[in-house]
Amino acid sequence: MHTIYLHQHVVRPDEIDGLGHANNIAYLAWMQDAAIAHSTANGWSMQRHLDEGLGWVVRSHRIEYKRPAFAGDEIVVETWVSGFRSASSTRRYNIYRAEGGQLLARGETCWVFVDLTTGKPRAVPETVLQSFTVAESV
Repeated sequence: MHTIYLHQHVVRPDEIDGLGHANNIAYLAWMQDAAIAHSTANGWSMQRHLDEGLGWVVRSHRIEYKRPAFAGDEIVVETWVSGFRSASSTRRYNIYRAEGGQLLARGETCWVFVDLTTGKPRAVPETVLQSFTVAESV
């Protein structure tokens, strides 16, 4: 079980905006990619969620940008589950430049667990809760 998951990515040219650095939307995509990879590594792939008719949807995102990323930069998205509530989970992120470890951004997502048939929130099952270790901060 991965408490803190490290997701690596190389910033692509199509993620660069008119100012020459990674677009703010790219950071959001990196966070989502890291969350999905972490879930998969802990036994909850997208396919497993679909097979069980259950999944996560985003209620909110928060990102604090510290430094820009540029095309070709190797970055690391560090992610972890910082808490569970009845039908939701908070996940946090630190995004670093791989070389030198400069912090580029911090983020947080509130995910809501839903029944994929009805789209309504439902309690997070014990099998999901047991697949993740909560780490309040790193």
